Amino acid sequence: MTDNMIVTRSVTKRYGTVLAVDAVSMTVREGDRYGFLGPNGSGKTTLVRMLLGLVFPTGGELEVLGHPVPKEVRQALPFIGALVEGPAAIPHLSGRTNLSMIDAAGPSGRRDRKDRIEEALTRVGLGGIDRRPVRSYSLGMRQRLGLAAALLRRPRLLILDEPTNGLDPRGIKEIRDLLLELNQSGTTIFMSSHLLSEVDELCDRVGIVDRGRLVLEDDLATLRAPTGRVVVDTPDPAAAVAMLDGQVEMREGTRLVVRAPDPAALNERLVRGGVQVREIGPERRTLEQVVFDVTGHGSDRVDDIQPVVYDISDGVTR
Repeated sequence: MTDNMIVTRSVTKRYGTVLAVDAVSMTVREGDRYGFLGPNGSGKTTLVRMLLGLVFPTGGELEVLGHPVPKEVRQALPFIGALVEGPAAIPHLSGRTNLSMIDAAGPSGRRDRKDRIEEALTRVGLGGIDRRPVRSYSLGMRQRLGLAAALLRRPRLLILDEPTNGLDPRGIKEIRDLLLELNQSGTTIFMSSHLLSEVDELCDRVGIVDRGRLVLEDDLATLRAPTGRVVVDTPDPAAAVAMLDGQVEMREGTRLVVRAPDPAALNERLVRGGVQVREIGPERRTLEQVVFDVTGHGSDRVDDIQPVVYDISDGVTR
């Protein structure tokens, strides 16, 4: 088996004149919690569907678990759990019956099917569901059922498209904790999302896609490295600005951004000069700043079209 769970090389997908995915080359390593981040309509779901052999690429190459896709996708699928574009279920059947049918279509035997289903339901918070049909489920319950289906095979790789869609804040946290637990036990997570907050809290590696192109791929720790500037909060900002003689690059109320390599040395200098410091530390870029730096959203604004923007707070696209 390969150490790289997903590899794409210049993958392209066209629908007529529409270029949905544009020469995307990315790598998801074994053990990653990879966030595939981009606004709605940026090509995320199309690429996810290509990884699973549901859509064929127009050009380029894909490998999943070391197998070329779509040519050898059947060899890879038994080791993959997936949730794409919402859970698929027969609406007039119960959740357990739906999972039983999904499990029967896979390579696992009947002997412990019931136990596998109960384990998956319990892990996603549906252990107490009754026999009511799926059509009566809330959107959040349907999403949990889809995740349960993805976990039935105890996969090496989870491919998830907007997995927290429809969940309330408590449910989002529960699913995040579950994915962290699965990752710690050896499952690689590949999650596409437009929610900055979810990727920021769950993932350790990120790929950012914009208008079908992969514009950045890196470890989050690298992206959040210190910028070489220091953030200072002081009740006497005017005195600090005067003392630092041109090093202050930004001032917002009592908050200063100072060009300085060492927060400790800067703190000592301010205190010796009689400036009180309430808080000081190295400046680090947020994921929000990284995204807007590499995508440049807003530079081609068209006022009569409502833009799709990233949500950074409560799971609602604005």
